[in-house]
Amino acid sequence: MPAVSKGDGMRGLAVFISDIRNCKSKEAEIKRINKELANIRSKFKGDKALDGYSKKKYVCKLLFIFLLGHDIDFGHMEAVNLLSSNKYTEKQIGYLFISVLVNSNSELIRLINNAIKNDLSSRNPTFMCLALHCIANVGSREMAEAFASEIPRILVAGDTMDSVKQSAALCLLRLYKTSPDLVLMGEWTSRVVHLLNDQHMGVVTAAISLITCLSQKNPDEFKTCVSLAVSRLSRIVSSASTDLQDYTYYFVPAPWLSCKLLRLLQCYPPPEDGAVKGRLVECLETILNKAQEPPKSKKVQHSNAKNAILFEAISLIIHYDSEPNLLVRACNQLGQFLQHRETNLRYLALESMCTLASSEFSHEAVKTHIETVINALKTERDVSVRQRAADLLYAMCDRSNAKQIVAEMLSYLETADYSIREEMVLKVAILAEKYAVDYSWYVDTILNLIRIAGDYVSEEVWYRVIQIVINRDDVQGYAAKTVFEALQAPACHENMVKVGGYILGEFGNLIAGDPRSSPLVQFNLLHSKFHLCSVPTRALLLSAYIKFINLFPETKATIQEVLRCDSQIRNSDVELQQRAVEYLKLSSIASTDVLATVLEEMPPFPERESSILAKLKKKKGPGAVSVTELEDSKREGGELNGGGDRGPDTAAMAASNASTPSPSADLLGIRSAAPVGAAPASAGSLLVDVFSEAGPIAPSAAVNDDGFLSSAPPSEDPAPPLSEADELLNKFVCKNNGVLFENQLLQIGIKSEYRQNLGRMYLFYGNKTSVQFASFTTTVSCPGELQSHILSMHLCTKPVEPLVEGGAQIQQVLNIECLTDFSDAPLLNIKFRYGGALQNLTLKLPVTINKFFQPTEMTSSDFFQRWKQLSQPQQEAQKIFKANHSMDTEVLKAKLLGLGTALLDNVDPNPENYVCAGVIQTKGQQVGCLLRLEPNAQAQMYRLTLRCSKDSVSRRLCELLAEQF
Repeated sequence: MPAVSKGDGMRGLAVFISDIRNCKSKEAEIKRINKELANIRSKFKGDKALDGYSKKKYVCKLLFIFLLGHDIDFGHMEAVNLLSSNKYTEKQIGYLFISVLVNSNSELIRLINNAIKNDLSSRNPTFMCLALHCIANVGSREMAEAFASEIPRILVAGDTMDSVKQSAALCLLRLYKTSPDLVLMGEWTSRVVHLLNDQHMGVVTAAISLITCLSQKNPDEFKTCVSLAVSRLSRIVSSASTDLQDYTYYFVPAPWLSCKLLRLLQCYPPPEDGAVKGRLVECLETILNKAQEPPKSKKVQHSNAKNAILFEAISLIIHYDSEPNLLVRACNQLGQFLQHRETNLRYLALESMCTLASSEFSHEAVKTHIETVINALKTERDVSVRQRAADLLYAMCDRSNAKQIVAEMLSYLETADYSIREEMVLKVAILAEKYAVDYSWYVDTILNLIRIAGDYVSEEVWYRVIQIVINRDDVQGYAAKTVFEALQAPACHENMVKVGGYILGEFGNLIAGDPRSSPLVQFNLLHSKFHLCSVPTRALLLSAYIKFINLFPETKATIQEVLRCDSQIRNSDVELQQRAVEYLKLSSIASTDVLATVLEEMPPFPERESSILAKLKKKKGPGAVSVTELEDSKREGGELNGGGDRGPDTAAMAASNASTPSPSADLLGIRSAAPVGAAPASAGSLLVDVFSEAGPIAPSAAVNDDGFLSSAPPSEDPAPPLSEADELLNKFVCKNNGVLFENQLLQIGIKSEYRQNLGRMYLFYGNKTSVQFASFTTTVSCPGELQSHILSMHLCTKPVEPLVEGGAQIQQVLNIECLTDFSDAPLLNIKFRYGGALQNLTLKLPVTINKFFQPTEMTSSDFFQRWKQLSQPQQEAQKIFKANHSMDTEVLKAKLLGLGTALLDNVDPNPENYVCAGVIQTKGQQVGCLLRLEPNAQAQMYRLTLRCSKDSVSRRLCELLAEQF
């Protein structure tokens, strides 16, 4: 940087800052600032031209005032004028002001761009760097449009200085992140990749950040970087700390560059070239060997740099998952960190070993550290480390150690932190289910789980044990006996009462021969808990009572007396009252045969994927359970029968065996329903379930910036929307459910619901062929400004290789929040490989502004009074058009109601006309809307008039509705 010449100290600025610091109150500060602003404004408007030094000083003061939190509405032109100065300090202050205060919509942006172009073409490296820094700091689309084609030329030019190349690479990276569609490398690709061979390490460090980002989006274009990255990494790893003196950090050569190189290699599969692969393996072995060497310094910076490279290398080894020797060595190295005094190292070791546990090569090596991990679970002071220890126990569990791990986790549950108890409960339930070879052990484990942490046992868990007991004849008697004994405890959790009521209602007859558990004893035991339970549990117990009448006729009089009492048949809760009355009448008038038929034992549940796994994924968040998902896909799971397509609903337990379809019912008529990326559950797998409310499931996640494992999507760009996308969208304006798209391969169904400004959409993808779809991914994007109008809350990911078996159906859930009114629709891109060929299609999701209508009832006088209030021309949208469909009265009414508004009767003087009213709910505001539809049956024409409190809504609704009639 050039030396600051004499006089550039800006004494006036120093005095002003000193005055501000010496102010005793906020009022004094504001008074001093206002005085200074008035002085600066008068200087700028004065007749006397200011020299560069004065402009710089006053612009600096404005910048300081802005950083104090005050608005600045002048001085921008003076800052722009400073850009044309030939003095470094003046130009620097001008660029600094613009980077902080000028937004991308400013009228001055053209002048600024011209000044930047002049500096970029000046060949003065200092001025070029200032211009590049400004472009990167502002990073607007306008900047990208103006300079995206110029910066790559500067980056690869042979006469560009190294400092400018560094700035150009990072500037291009910034523009690519903000406007990837404008940064097209094209002819520059190979020359940018070859920057990895640059002699200047700073240029390589900056370039690799750019190449990594570009590789994640376009891996095929940049795959030549792999061999260059391996070569550069080899030179760094094999060098001594004295070889790269300028880039050696506490005796570690170029640690930041090494980490970036290792992270870049994680964007690609193992090299196919044997020589390159051998060289890379040699590098990784050298890194592991250096980790075993005694430290060259006791400074924490030395160990941090060394360990950063080591963990990135281990991440690459895990990513490749093809070198057994390296995987085992990595596991042993991590095992040494498990007892390290540094908490962060223990945390990182546990986290990395979770991923290693999913590899068939290193799973056994991970298991050797089980005692250390159990000890960490019991003794670690940091809750986040304990949570990682629990994750690792879950990941390393298999048939050989399942009972030990489940017992340790149950023991830990009694003293576990409240924040992780629910997740621990889910993991214990999954492991007990997956690896149980003895069903009585599974039942004991779940009942223990309810006893220890009943408040954290979700419905999915106790539903699950009931399903398994129903599906296994050999465990039903044991389950009934065990739950009967558990209910005898004086303090019994309500979830235990639910399980007990259900199992005794179904299988109490299996233990009724023992006088200690006779029918009347069973009933009295359950009824003793009745008054302490919530309404849903009482409803379940009433269903159990009517089942008792069928199982044990001798209890009929006692139970009828309970049902007949005022506290039941006159209960304030409608559900309890209805059950009591109906069950009493059923037991009184039905014959024994009819009663036996209506109250017969529940049939076995059909098999589907476990909802407990889905619950765990939802609890952990998107991508957080990738370890366990990888483990499930690579290692053999336990096999138990179980599952079903409905929960043990209390009503179904009684008079009806029918079940209510869940939101993920089989819309497409394809029987199987597995989550994205998972094959349909095998007939013998216990991890199948009925609860299709399995939480949001989506395709594999992209590689993230910080490394470790996540699977990258296909590199092909999304296809443009189908030509019929708008037509398909219009089909759903007045309805929420149906088939969105269908061809010979794929069928896409939709089921959605909306309340106020929130919506939930269930997407169902059906494979109509007998051949599996590979690499199935879906992406929802919001084009243009739509992202700021509709907020897609979350799309949870299932990071395993997505396969959709032939004839299977998979589900995805999208939660939507409407922030403000919008006109465009979100885009849904689906990619998969069928028979090796990539299928790539893009549709418009049927999310339109009318979905957020709340119907509003109005009288005739209120309607026309409001109609007159919305009389401004821009608030009205009107369209006269020819009828596209039959002008049937009932069809018209159904469409208007499907729109989401209230259809108002006897409001319009002409009974042939239709009027509607509603309020569109967004997060930021409410938009009132009135609609009038005037049909002319003779001319087969309509006149549609909309008046809304916001003009853009009127126009959009008019466009949408004109296509519906």
